[in-house]
Amino acid sequence: MASIESVLESKFELKEFRRGQKAVIESLLSGNDVLTLMPTGGGKSLCYQLPALVKKGVTLVVSPLISLMNDQVSALKAKGLPAGCIHSGLSVAEKKEVFQNLKSSDHFLLYLSPERIQKPEFLTWFQNQDMAFVAIDEAHCVSQWGHDFREEYSQLSILKELRPDVPFIALTATATPLVKNDIAKQLTLKKPDEHVYGFYRPNLYYQVEHPESDYKKEQMLFQAIEQTPKGRIIIYCGTRKQTEQWARDLKAQFSQVGFYHAGLSTEKREKAENDFASGKLRILAATNAFGMGIDQPDVRLVIHAQMPGNIESYYQEMGRAGRDGDPSTCLLLFSKKDKGLQSFFITKSEAPDRIKSLRWSALNALLNYIEGSECRHGDILTYFNDSQRLDSCGHCDSCATDSEQKIQFYFNNVAPPKTQLRRAKKPKYEDDIAEEHWPLIKEIKQWRKEYAKSQDMPAFMIFSDKTLRDLVSKSPQSLDELSGVYGFGEKKIELFGNEVLNFF
Repeated sequence: MASIESVLESKFELKEFRRGQKAVIESLLSGNDVLTLMPTGGGKSLCYQLPALVKKGVTLVVSPLISLMNDQVSALKAKGLPAGCIHSGLSVAEKKEVFQNLKSSDHFLLYLSPERIQKPEFLTWFQNQDMAFVAIDEAHCVSQWGHDFREEYSQLSILKELRPDVPFIALTATATPLVKNDIAKQLTLKKPDEHVYGFYRPNLYYQVEHPESDYKKEQMLFQAIEQTPKGRIIIYCGTRKQTEQWARDLKAQFSQVGFYHAGLSTEKREKAENDFASGKLRILAATNAFGMGIDQPDVRLVIHAQMPGNIESYYQEMGRAGRDGDPSTCLLLFSKKDKGLQSFFITKSEAPDRIKSLRWSALNALLNYIEGSECRHGDILTYFNDSQRLDSCGHCDSCATDSEQKIQFYFNNVAPPKTQLRRAKKPKYEDDIAEEHWPLIKEIKQWRKEYAKSQDMPAFMIFSDKTLRDLVSKSPQSLDELSGVYGFGEKKIELFGNEVLNFF
């Protein structure tokens, strides 16, 4: 068996592994089931593609998108590696050619959609095939607790039932500990080795702004684009209508602008994807339908013009920025009615009550993150239970308000003097809290940080900065008074209400 380092260099023309890849590959080659969380752009595909060239047999890759399968197979074939995919877009002759190539190869990567796996003829073939591994990509789709549950994924456990002897690797870019555990349960993985790596993206600057009106939001969005003259830009919107509206408005000032949403015809969606990939479009307004399988290296700015429904979606969409490792900015423009849109989606959903309850909790977690964080990168790492932790990253709006990556805003069409563009770092609460309260806020923030660390939770899950400001302004003297503070419900009062009251 060739060493994985030699295969990395000879087949993939890479000198070294990214963080976590080698450990994942070694787990899989040892015969264990593996559950891997690596962020968008973290190199998940190598974790099953490389072992597929080391161990003889067929590696089955379950993937949700035809375009994603086609892209990966084309890239593998360009390297001279044996791979193929089966989907509805192929002719009978093309499908036969894939299986002929498979039969003549000692190693083969076969990509299939989850729908095709349910076909009885495939299951019979699978049961009798010489299999190396099974890889489930976008594995969060398996879990009903995840942000993108798909019914067709819920049947994939049949593969493990038919071939318990074959190692499985489940991969996803975003999963909370709850979702991660549910993936293992739904796929019936056997004591999987768990690997959570790479959620820290040091080239990305995380920034959240709170425009008071639609007009201010529009100004901020236009100014952010003005300050990003190079590279591609993605603007995530809450509805299809908003993608088209933003695209129309932006075309009046900028060139190479387009939009993308699931309501477009297949031809129009493919054209938008291809135009964005080729550079014909530089600025794309899109719903969350755009992104899976998109791997453009020079996305310099990702703007959320409306908040998504949860941190998992938010992180995954931000992750399309800076794939080449160069500095990029992720900007969220939050207004109160954005919460109303997500609340509407949950209320109108036909999901069971237990799923709706999880979605409300996920939405509230994102709201807390938006309303203030000790360190936006550090809290993301803790939220996803990454093996790496940070107290202060130095490149988010909580840690570095003077960063050159930060988007600076001005209004009434008057730009501030250049000396004001890079403001000295100061705590956000200095803007809206009386000066005599600053020492107290600092004390409570330190307690929150230490308490969060003791619970291995992100600080915003304890309470947000908005709660902190309301707490200090109201100075509660009892648990009853504490219940009137924004963000303090019964559970938080029970857990640490008395500790908080000790500050007053």
